[in-house]
Amino acid sequence: MKMIRSIKEMSGFSAEARARGKKIGFVPTMGALHAGHLSLIRKARRDNDLVVVSIFVNPLQFGPAEDFRKYPRNSAVDAWLCRREGVGVVFSPGAKEMYGAGHRTFVEVAGLSDGLCGSFRPGHFRGVATVVLKLFNIVSPDNAYFGAKDAQQAAIIKKMTADLNLPVRIKVLPIVRDADGLALSSRNRYLDRLQREQALCLFRCLREASRMVRAGERDLSRIKEVARRLISVCPQAEIDYIEIVDPLTMLPLKSISKGKCLIALAVRIGKTRLIDNITLDVK
Repeated sequence: MKMIRSIKEMSGFSAEARARGKKIGFVPTMGALHAGHLSLIRKARRDNDLVVVSIFVNPLQFGPAEDFRKYPRNSAVDAWLCRREGVGVVFSPGAKEMYGAGHRTFVEVAGLSDGLCGSFRPGHFRGVATVVLKLFNIVSPDNAYFGAKDAQQAAIIKKMTADLNLPVRIKVLPIVRDADGLALSSRNRYLDRLQREQALCLFRCLREASRMVRAGERDLSRIKEVARRLISVCPQAEIDYIEIVDPLTMLPLKSISKGKCLIALAVRIGKTRLIDNITLDVK
């Protein structure tokens, strides 16, 4: 496995690989790798000749009061996992390498970035779109892999890729959960034992909302009220949002009808902000 920190070296490596006819699969991450990331890497290995994983904690997607400095970092473990999974290249640039002096260019996907997490984390998705576009330009992948847990992020990346005619296929893989249903996240390691137990309210909420829709419930306010009650029994839980949206536009639905809908929520357990979602295909 090759470790690369320079943009120039990474671009050159990808150009040589593509010249040899190699298909490149790319998994962008911020490190602190877990089984969710590994599922993306394994799919990338099956689909491509070469897998590139980026590990870069992107400062542009953190607000001033967020956890950039304490975001979990363990480069040695991440490198070991990548090597074990057959990754060809780990691209791990520094912030000064990615954003040189005088950096003034940003990418924003209007509309899709406004609601849900965008309402609570101003500028977050501008930072995500900017770094992903830069990484696509540097790595030149054929396929790029994202997790469905970050549904709004995935929708934004898909739209950016289509609007800017980027030659990258975006593949979104299912959420990976622990045995008790908690969606895997690098931020889960912030939770103490009691908080970890209370965090299960997210999955219980989504499971009950899903059951209600399958049973024929179509009253959006009723579904959201039941979800709020399930979360409110956890003393450390504070709701940012519970929304039922169109999975393509991320706009709140006025009613549930035939087709797909996304039930998405963001909940703070103590100081840790967690997100989760479920997509339903309503018949």
